[in-house]
Amino acid sequence: MPIISIFYGIVIRINFFDHAPPHLHAAYGDAEALFDIRTGKVIAGRLPRRETRYVVEWLVKHRSDLMRNWDLAVSGQPTFRIEGLADD
Repeated sequence: MPIISIFYGIVIRINFFDHAPPHLHAAYGDAEALFDIRTGKVIAGRLPRRETRYVVEWLVKHRSDLMRNWDLAVSGQPTFRIEGLADD
């Protein structure tokens, strides 16, 4: 499962040949959650509240790139990295 981005200790991945709906896997420590790329909603698992907010903020900002990565991954093609949230 390729890494798409890492920020604030959160690792974002998208699986090759994964199932619908378009989603990403976000991991923080031992916690993991799946986020629907189209809606930003958690569809499985759980992250701490702050990290969930970070993932949703990042997902909204990069939704079009995430959908392009999703399309690449489900067809078995290489994905590309996406910039994480900047430390302010």
